Order: sequence, then C-alpha cells, then structure tokens
Amino acid sequence: MTIRSRLTIWYASVLLASILLMAGVMYYELVYERQAAASKGLPKEAMEGEVAEVIFFYGVPTALATIAGGWWLLRKALAPLDRLTRAAERIHDDNLREPLPRTGNGDEVDRLSEVLNATTRRLDDSFTRIREFTLRASHELKTPLTVIRNELETALNEDTLSARERERTVSLLDEMERLTHIVDSLTFLTKADGGLLKLNKTPLALDDLLRDACEDAQALAQPQQVEVCLAECPHAEVVGDRRRLRQLLLILADNAVKYNHPQGRVTLRLRVENSTARLSVSNTGPGIQPAAIDRVFDRFFRGDASHNNEVDGCGLGLTIARWIVQTHGGVIRIESEPNRLTTVEVLLPASSSAPHGR
Repeated sequence: MTIRSRLTIWYASVLLASILLMAGVMYYELVYERQAAASKGLPKEAMEGEVAEVIFFYGVPTALATIAGGWWLLRKALAPLDRLTRAAERIHDDNLREPLPRTGNGDEVDRLSEVLNATTRRLDDSFTRIREFTLRASHELKTPLTVIRNELETALNEDTLSARERERTVSLLDEMERLTHIVDSLTFLTKADGGLLKLNKTPLALDDLLRDACEDAQALAQPQQVEVCLAECPHAEVVGDRRRLRQLLLILADNAVKYNHPQGRVTLRLRVENSTARLSVSNTGPGIQPAAIDRVFDRFFRGDASHNNEVDGCGLGLTIARWIVQTHGGVIRIESEPNRLTTVEVLLPASSSAPHGR
C-alpha cells in the first residue's frame, strides 16, 4: 500500500470518528435532552445556549484531538523516511555494502530504499574495480620503471656520454624517480582503501622519530638554504607503527621544506598535553589560500596552481599523511596565513607513561 493511500485511510478514519462523536453529542444535547425535558414538563433551554455548550465542551476538544491525531499519523508515516535519510547521510566509500533500512511493506519509502541499496552496491562494485585496476596497473608499471631507471643509471656511468647527453640523462632519471614515487603513492593509497595495509603497532618514543625527521629535513633544506630547527621535543610515548609514523614525519618535513621561501625557516615542535601528543611542523612559505584549506588532503590537489611547476610533487603526500594519522586514532589539521606562516598539527593519543603538560 502506498503512503498516500495509507494516510488517506488513516486520516479518514480519524475524521469519521470525530464526526460520529460530534454527531452523537449534538443529538444527545439538542434532541434527546430536549425530548426528555418536554416529556417531564420541564422548561427547554435556549437553543443558542445548547449549541454554544456543545461547541465549547465538545467541539473544541474534538478539533484538538483531530489535529493531534493527524500530526501523529503524519509522524508515523514519515518516520521510515526520516530513518532512511539519517542512514543515507552516513554513507561513505567505506560502508557502501551496508544496506539501508527497509519498511518491508512495499510503499514508496521501501521502494526508494531498494533503489538506493542497488545504487550503493553498484558504486561499491565500481570502486572495487577501480582499486583493482589501479593496484594491478601500479604493479605492472614497477617492472618497466625499474628497468628504465637501471638503464639510465648504467648510461650515466659510461665515459662516452657528452656533457649534453649526460645532462639529458640526469633529467630523464629525475623524471623516472618522480614517476616511480607517484606509482608507489598510488599503490599505497589503493591498498589503504582496500584494507590491505596492516599496521604493526608497538610502544615507541615519538620524540626519537621527530629528532630523526629533523635531521632528514636539515639535509633536504641545505640546497634551498632553509633553516630547520627543533623548538621543543620532550619525551612522548605513543603506540603506533614506527615505519608509518616515520613516513608521516618525512612527508610533513619534506612539504615544509619544498613549499618554503629561499632562506626561510621550518620549525618542528612536540608537546604532550592531557594524554595527547601534539606534533606541529611550521614553515614560512607562500602558504595556502583560505578557500583551499578544506581541499589540501584531497588526492592530487596541489594548492596554488602558479607554484605547481616550481615544486616537485604529485599531490598525494598529505592524503597519505591523513590516512596514517587516522589509522593511529589521531587528528591532522592545517592553519595557514599566506606569505607568513603555515602550520600542520597532528594530535595522537599518548601512552600513560608519557609526561603530561609542559
């Protein structure tokens, strides 16, 4: 039965019951009582008074009951639609196989749920095929890329190359390294989307990882004459995957160095507050425009297009960083004042053995 038919029957039943009740009351007041009074020789009350009494004592409550009944019927009829809406709002690419609730009575909402469930199943199948294609393509690309890189490295060792040919070979090798990095990043994210990456979480000292990352950042910053300093680094113990957390720190440090002004500054800082390790990486680069802040974690997004050709990168680093942080139960966020200071802050749960407050 459709919602329209069910509402019509329900509300017609409420109105019919109200009309019958009102008709019964009016018959009792205006006919039965008047006949009873006449048979006993009692004076009849004025018709106007009896009508007013019926309207005031019976008509108004009946109208209120009709309105309340209609409101209750509408709420009951639309409740499945409300549940469906709330369930649909929770849909994302990780739970497409979870079915939306159905009423089971074959009405419009039930058919809509069936259509949406079929749509999400098709979307999930499409995403699965895309992930499988990306993973297989990335795997197939690794072998030829490795062969070409080895050939280029071998060519560089030959003494017969002219200076121009050597320069061209070095340029090709740089592009090969960049393409290899893109393929590796795509492979990582595809495996992450498919739940194929497993973390080996153990208690570890986050401050030690940060000091190592600071040394790596200093090596990366030397060609650009960027100063890297570790402002604050107390002992902080977290439970996490050492390899992935090190990868996170390298991504943040590398971005801070690359997206910086010549002779700029990169500041790394670690604090422990209320059982939370607060890690921040700040740089004095061109920054991020306010309109782009919400998109910095999107895949292949690289911010200001005018700087895309000046800085190497594929726009996947921060996407990988967000996945690493979220799988460790943390939060990552970015604040930026263009041409002044950009800060990436990571919040991770600290172990109980870490000091609190500083």
